[in-house]
Amino acid sequence: MAVERKFISEGVRKARVEKYLTKELKRAGYGGMDIARTPLGTQVTIFAEKPGIVIGKGGKLVHQLTLDLAQNYGVESPQIEVQQVTNPSFNAQIMAERLANALERGWYFRKAGSSILRRVMDSGALGCEVVIAGKLTGARARTQKFTEGYIKHCGEPSNTIVEKGYAVAIKKLGVIGVQVKLVPAGAKLPDHFSVIEQEKKRPAPKVSVTSIGEVASDEPALPDDVPYVEEQ
Repeated sequence: MAVERKFISEGVRKARVEKYLTKELKRAGYGGMDIARTPLGTQVTIFAEKPGIVIGKGGKLVHQLTLDLAQNYGVESPQIEVQQVTNPSFNAQIMAERLANALERGWYFRKAGSSILRRVMDSGALGCEVVIAGKLTGARARTQKFTEGYIKHCGEPSNTIVEKGYAVAIKKLGVIGVQVKLVPAGAKLPDHFSVIEQEKKRPAPKVSVTSIGEVASDEPALPDDVPYVEEQ
């Protein structure tokens, strides 16, 4: 039971840290984080579209984030590293935040969802799925889904090759949840295979083997009916 409680507490802590960073780094284009234990403490890697905003002037913001993670969230000796997202179109969290911001600015949900889907697919992604749920057009909640390309929903590929992002748009009618799933370009699909053509082997040349004791001679052979005459 002690081991199970440890895993549960670590999962809860990670979820709280994720929620905190999503709120604090919204302007920086927050694209997710990764936590790993090291001999010196806890390595926290933050992926952002604008790393300069995460660091802040003179490193003030990143220093404040380090203190908050250590004091308020129980992260042991946090060491924050900021990495820039090279292609935001392949980051599901950034795409989800952009979709939520578009909905808050008054975009029609069909136009916003189709725009995000088209941007991801035009960047070369293998597949994308956008789900918008909430009070979209009236008092009754509904769910709208936009899908294109290849998306895995279960099994190991759904955890290894599918990028997932979630955001919330706050509107007058209520809260709208946004989820983006995508398969980036270059992902190895489990059902993809290629045929390798092998070179045809040439047949081995035929080699005639003479019997033992037979000696090849350049002189023409005499016919059998010619008598043999011994020289005097």
